Amino acid sequence: MARGDEFDPEESAETGEQKFYGFEEDVSDVQVPVEIPILPLRGVVIFPSAIAPLLISRGSSLKLVEEALAADRILGLVAQKNAEDEEPGTNGLYSRGTAGRILKILKYPDGSIRILVQGLRRIEIQNYVRREPYFVAMVRHLHEISSGAEDLEAARDDMVQQFSKFVSLIPYLPDELQVVVSSIKDPGKVTDLIAANLNISMEEKQDLLNTLMLQERLEKLSTILNREIELLDLGHKIQSQVQTELNKNQKDFYLRQQMKAIQNELGEGDARSGELEELRTKIAEADMPEDAAKAAETELDRLRIIPPESAEHTVVRTYLELLVQLPWAVSTEDNLDIAHARAVLDEDHFGLDKVKDRILEYLAVRQLRKDPRGPILCFVGPPGVGKTSLGRSIARAMERKFFRFSLGGVRDEAEIRGHRRTYIGSLPGRIVQGLKTAGSNNPLFVLDEIDKLGADFRGDPASALLEVLDPQQNHAFVDHYLDVPLDLSKVMFVTTANYLDPIPPALLDRMEVLELSGYIEEEKVQICWRHLVPRQIEENGLTEANIEFTEEGLLKIIRSYTREAGLRNLEREIGSVCRKVARAVTEGQKDQVRITEEKVREFLGPEKLVPEAGERTRQPGVATGLAYTPNGGDILFIESTKMSGKKGLTLTGQLGDVMKESAQTALSYVRAQAERLGIDPNFFESCDLHIHVPAGAVPKDGPSAGVTIAASLASLLTGRPIRPRLAMTGEITLRGKVMPVGGIKEKVLAAKRATGIDSVILPTQNEKDLEDIPAELRKEMNFTFVDTIDEVFERALEPVDDSVPKLPPFAARG
Repeated sequence: MARGDEFDPEESAETGEQKFYGFEEDVSDVQVPVEIPILPLRGVVIFPSAIAPLLISRGSSLKLVEEALAADRILGLVAQKNAEDEEPGTNGLYSRGTAGRILKILKYPDGSIRILVQGLRRIEIQNYVRREPYFVAMVRHLHEISSGAEDLEAARDDMVQQFSKFVSLIPYLPDELQVVVSSIKDPGKVTDLIAANLNISMEEKQDLLNTLMLQERLEKLSTILNREIELLDLGHKIQSQVQTELNKNQKDFYLRQQMKAIQNELGEGDARSGELEELRTKIAEADMPEDAAKAAETELDRLRIIPPESAEHTVVRTYLELLVQLPWAVSTEDNLDIAHARAVLDEDHFGLDKVKDRILEYLAVRQLRKDPRGPILCFVGPPGVGKTSLGRSIARAMERKFFRFSLGGVRDEAEIRGHRRTYIGSLPGRIVQGLKTAGSNNPLFVLDEIDKLGADFRGDPASALLEVLDPQQNHAFVDHYLDVPLDLSKVMFVTTANYLDPIPPALLDRMEVLELSGYIEEEKVQICWRHLVPRQIEENGLTEANIEFTEEGLLKIIRSYTREAGLRNLEREIGSVCRKVARAVTEGQKDQVRITEEKVREFLGPEKLVPEAGERTRQPGVATGLAYTPNGGDILFIESTKMSGKKGLTLTGQLGDVMKESAQTALSYVRAQAERLGIDPNFFESCDLHIHVPAGAVPKDGPSAGVTIAASLASLLTGRPIRPRLAMTGEITLRGKVMPVGGIKEKVLAAKRATGIDSVILPTQNEKDLEDIPAELRKEMNFTFVDTIDEVFERALEPVDDSVPKLPPFAARG
């Protein structure tokens, strides 16, 4: 069907027709065949004897009218169920309608036409005999059913009186319409004429058309008329009430008074009273603690007397809305199934056994004790090892709500505690906002990058966190904006950091630190199989039929294109390979691409990293050390050289004060032991020494490079190179002692990643730290434990020549 078969009063007026439906009383002699064309009507219902204009613009409807005019001008007028349907099917039309005839036609320049139709009698469609180019159906004539002539006559008179009152209240209906209705004696025709001129829904009009019991139709129409008259009376009453309150200076107040009058009639009072009562109900339902409920009631009483135009009104209302939205008594039920939690944690993360065991321990305590205090955990480790995602996984395992916000760069205490409400634009702190967002009072909060907190004239956020992260105090945390105690004891806080040093000691003391070190090659390969490769294949629109990663290919990427504790760069390189394959697929590649070592070189280009530890240490004066950085462990080279001069010591490579002091200590020890080491005791009288640590743009500090600097100086001055494939770490003293250092696991992992180092010298007191290193790595690496610098020289320096006996094997092997 084409569009547009509806009654338009304004357009009908342009053709000189009346704005109301006309009426022809006697149409009983017009014959209606049993097979007639059906004209779908959109948004209008035609009643028997009614005369109405219709605008025809749909192609099929135009064809129907054209052929009807050439025949007997009879057609079926049936309303669509959905007025928005441009092409209704037979199921989209009502089964009952009105048979009508075309009285007049008017053609427009755009091809549409306007017809004047007259309803003849009610019909019911039996079946459709044709659907193209328009509907043709077999129809059955419907007859009214009436009983009790006297009752019908009385009902008809009452209906005429109601309609007369209705017409008097409607300005667009002419008064002569009352005369027309009064002159009709047939109750059925009276109902049809009145229904045709009522501005009611199409569904109600269709219901009246479908109703064949005359008494029932009169009752339905009487109910509708009473409703319409009441609405009109109410509108006039409202207008009258408003008009009496208006004056020359209150015209802008008109709409507000009109709304007030409407609400008064509905028994709802003014809008402000309704809002206040709604707030009071929400306060009662929020189940707040006593302090919060008292504050809410006080502020609600203030809101009642503050004019809505006042700025303070908005402040108080916003405060009350926050109070009722906080989950004071809303909790989620923890899933304490340890097997389920273990399965979820293993599914999301490979390894990290210490962290997983701590979470399972907490769940076990929860099973034995109903309401223990939530732990405050701090995950420390290099970037990309999964600290933040582990927090999300814990929330999923426990079936708690999850909320994360980053503390990196936060310098304002108000970010944690909120602003006082006396300030314009004040807001609650991030803790309160997080509880509101989570919708429960026991979510899991991840405070990301806690080691990146700052401080300035606006306060110290780290100090504000002291109360938040103290299980003994956070049950009564007070946000400056709320100004009432808030219980945070049910919240499980997880913080993350790359480095512990920047965290204030008082704040660090409140957290249980769990270190997440970097991954070894075997772990990275497993994580690639389980997580990284499937994710990158999916994100790049590939399938397993397009690409297959081999283990040798993954190892090539890990060894030659990334050197990191975490996994971010590794995932980027895998994504780069997948994008190359995706491009090949779009260019016609059909076969599966196997990512071998050769394919890795082809897709990623020349190797970015090559083993250089052995090559560098072949020259005297070069030693390989191990360092711990915020990005995990790393190797560093200590290079020493000498030149003519007088007792000069130059240190370069952006070294910190502690590292410079280690260099001074190493030089003093070597000078003191020069004769025993075979060095001229007066060597320093005629030369200058220069110690350089490459990667000069990177700041370096700490005492753990002491043994490496001492070995570098001893190698330079004795002419004996450092053994290849060897790295070392440890602090030294002037008496030649080797002291323990931290970050052993990270340093050993860095040595393993360096591809070329298989032996490590460590302080004896660090032997216990090997327990944290994976068993596979302990088997692959050689570990020597020393107590003195002399032992370092003995194990690290090559013999002078082949006549000197080789050093004995390393003292310990993992």
